[in-house]
Amino acid sequence: MFNAFERMVAFRYLRARRQEGFVSVIAIFSLLGIALGVATLIIVMSVMNGFRADLLARILGLNGDLGVYALSGGLGDFDAAAQKLRDIPGVTRVTPIVEGQVMATSETGAAGALVRGIRPDDLRSLPLLANHIIQGSLADFSDDGVAVGDRLARRLGLAVGSPITLLSPEGTATAFGTMPRVKTYRVV
Repeated sequence: MFNAFERMVAFRYLRARRQEGFVSVIAIFSLLGIALGVATLIIVMSVMNGFRADLLARILGLNGDLGVYALSGGLGDFDAAAQKLRDIPGVTRVTPIVEGQVMATSETGAAGALVRGIRPDDLRSLPLLANHIIQGSLADFSDDGVAVGDRLARRLGLAVGSPITLLSPEGTATAFGTMPRVKTYRVV
C-alpha cells in the first residue's frame, strides 16, 4: 500500500525527537483530524447514496423510466405496442396507462386532480402502490372503482365506499359547446 519512501517520510514526522516533541503532537492531531474527516465523508456519502437509491425507487415505482405517447389522438393497439416493448432485452415491466387532468368532486368539495387509468391486474403488480395502501384494498378494485391518494381523500372528505365524480375537460362537441365527460366512481 505504501512504498518505502512514503513510510520513511511519515515516520520521520510522527516520531519525535526530544527537543521536537511538540511537532509530533501536532502531527498526530493532524493525522487524527484527517482520518476523522475522511471517515465522516465516507459515512455521509453512504447515507446519501442510500437515500438516492430509495428516492429513485419511489419515483420510478409509479412513473417508470420511459413513457410512450401518441403524437395525436390515442395510441392505437396499445397491447401490441406493450408486447413489443416487453420483447426488448432489459425491460422488466410494461404497464399501459391512460392519463389526464380532471376535476374531482365529492359531497364536501372539489379539486383538480391527475387521473391515471390502469388495469386492475397491472395496479396490483405495482409493489410501491400495493404495499402502501392506507385504507381499503386493491382486491376490491374494479372498473367502477378508483384508488385515491391520501391528500386528495382528506381534501375532499373521502373514505372507502364514498362516491367521487370525475369531470374531464375533453368531451363531445355539441351545438352548445363541448360537453365534458362526467362519471361517478366508488372509492376502494
